[in-house]
Amino acid sequence: MKLSGRVLWLTDDGAPLGAQLGGSDLSFDPKRALHYGVNTDLMISGAACTLGYTGEILGPYFLENFKEVVKKSSIKDGSFQVAVGGDAYGSGSSREVAVVAHQGAGIELVVARSFQRIFQENMVYSGLPFTTDFEVLERLMAGEDVDLTQLARSLPPFFRAVAEAGGLLPYGSKWLRGEVTPTYETTVAPRPMNIVEKIVAQKAWAGGEKFGLGAVAPGDQVLAKVGFRGMHEYTGGMVMQLYRDEWQKAPIANPELAAAFEDHFVLLDHETVPLGVRAQRLEPSRKLRDEMVEACVENGIRVHGPGQKYAQGVCHRIVVEEYAEPGMIICLTDSHTPTAGVLNAFAFGVGSTAMAFALRTGLMPVTVPKTVRVEVSGRAQGGLSPKDLILHLIGDPYFREEKWRTSPTDTCVVEFGGPGLEQWNVDELSVLTNMTVEGGLMTGVVEPCRPVREFLEARRGKSFDSQLVAPDAGASYERVIRVNLDEIPLTVATPGDSRNRAALEAHESVRIHNVVIASCTGGSLADLRAAAEVLRGRKLADGVRVTVTPSSADVAKNAEAEGLLSLFRSLGAVVTAPGCGSCIGNGPGIPLEGETTASTTNRNFDRRMGAPGPVYLVSPAVAAASAVTGRLTDPRKLS
Repeated sequence: MKLSGRVLWLTDDGAPLGAQLGGSDLSFDPKRALHYGVNTDLMISGAACTLGYTGEILGPYFLENFKEVVKKSSIKDGSFQVAVGGDAYGSGSSREVAVVAHQGAGIELVVARSFQRIFQENMVYSGLPFTTDFEVLERLMAGEDVDLTQLARSLPPFFRAVAEAGGLLPYGSKWLRGEVTPTYETTVAPRPMNIVEKIVAQKAWAGGEKFGLGAVAPGDQVLAKVGFRGMHEYTGGMVMQLYRDEWQKAPIANPELAAAFEDHFVLLDHETVPLGVRAQRLEPSRKLRDEMVEACVENGIRVHGPGQKYAQGVCHRIVVEEYAEPGMIICLTDSHTPTAGVLNAFAFGVGSTAMAFALRTGLMPVTVPKTVRVEVSGRAQGGLSPKDLILHLIGDPYFREEKWRTSPTDTCVVEFGGPGLEQWNVDELSVLTNMTVEGGLMTGVVEPCRPVREFLEARRGKSFDSQLVAPDAGASYERVIRVNLDEIPLTVATPGDSRNRAALEAHESVRIHNVVIASCTGGSLADLRAAAEVLRGRKLADGVRVTVTPSSADVAKNAEAEGLLSLFRSLGAVVTAPGCGSCIGNGPGIPLEGETTASTTNRNFDRRMGAPGPVYLVSPAVAAASAVTGRLTDPRKLS
């Protein structure tokens, strides 16, 4: 590659960014202040994602509204060839269209200080070169012709094999024809392993018809057998088109272990959704939905959603309710797949190409992660919830600054254990695993404990003790963090990133106009009960809007039976059907002009909820208390 176009530095300050869009080029400066966590919502918005999934469609929308400076087509029309970002580049969603948008805008190389796992994998599988070596950028800017294939050669063996095969799907075709062998050692002596290592080792392909390795270690890249695969309307069409392009009408492997979910768009036509949003998103979103449903019917994949054979709800909640089992590998085309890690499973989000590969082969590439063990002790008192704990953890400099990372392709998970877990149920514990991804982590997994056993027996009607996976004595960890709940404050995430942790007491003067109690993190029965407990016997503050969305049909049924939904309605809250629209600007709760939002969702990137306006992430109890007072409020301080 020889630099024939321009270099786009994604600066922390909007002024230099605007100057570049105006035609001025910046000099090479590896120490320049670059935006932390250029996330996939910024790369390509939820609104643009409804339009399609090709580079031609998405290229003009690349980074639209970034820093409130970038306009539609300004990157594409600016002749930019290289994008340069800071740490945690590609945070957030698993949407592979974020990579497609780069390519559609003319970006041929991405340089950043570090990349987030799913986005990095999507670049590998889609063929977009990337590097953390700023010397490569310096050479390009000096006029040198740089061989970008060398970047692929520096990747770990499996990534290298994929690049040499021309991408993950061509590699999958070679695997199906028996033309490849494992890129990793298959005769490995057993050693003590943690939970995720044990699951991966058991499921790893050992060549031919054999599965299972004696051990795996962080950094190993293996192919592993997937227990459950899923997708939703934002991603399903792209997945199935990629599948058809490579394998035409070839049968899907184990279709009974796959499902599709209509959950992201189901609330778009609600009467409280702003007309402009409905006009922009509703029609194209229905086309994406229909495309997914048609492809799934053709291929024998079950579909959850309104009017479908299977119940509607947020995909992550339904996976926990119906599909996840201990020791299983679970993958969906959504970054919040770690929710299912609450059931002692290895659950993580992937991109569309990886899902197409998994649907045909029944396998998923896995880079074995480093593991940080978090041992929880103490009692959760004074309204302290798992939401407070996880916001406190991922905001810690150790995770925020990814101090566990030693190489660009490192990944990391959290193994949750300790007696403190016993006081929460699976609804509550799932918030911990769900939001690990917000800390730049691959996933979280909960060790065998009473709440998990009780949930499985109640939901599945049998014991899963023989499948539960506990860490071995002597297992290795990158770090062991011991957390005493007595020392954790009620915590919020301030606007812009879930890792922006702050003690609630430092922000109790913040005026709140919009309260959202919803999503795979905040719409469980336990969440609705926590909010109702605060609201019962009180009324909403003047001028405060409240939206409540149960996370599944089962949650809605139980919440209705307990009188929770009627309580919310009696107070003037908007109570919707199950879905996850509010989180991504596809439903009630979209901020109106001038509003500040308190939300139980898991992500508060700029404009993610469909409009400008600051969003604070809070627990359900804090959200309810804030609705009563009209400002961020500690529930204990209500009169």
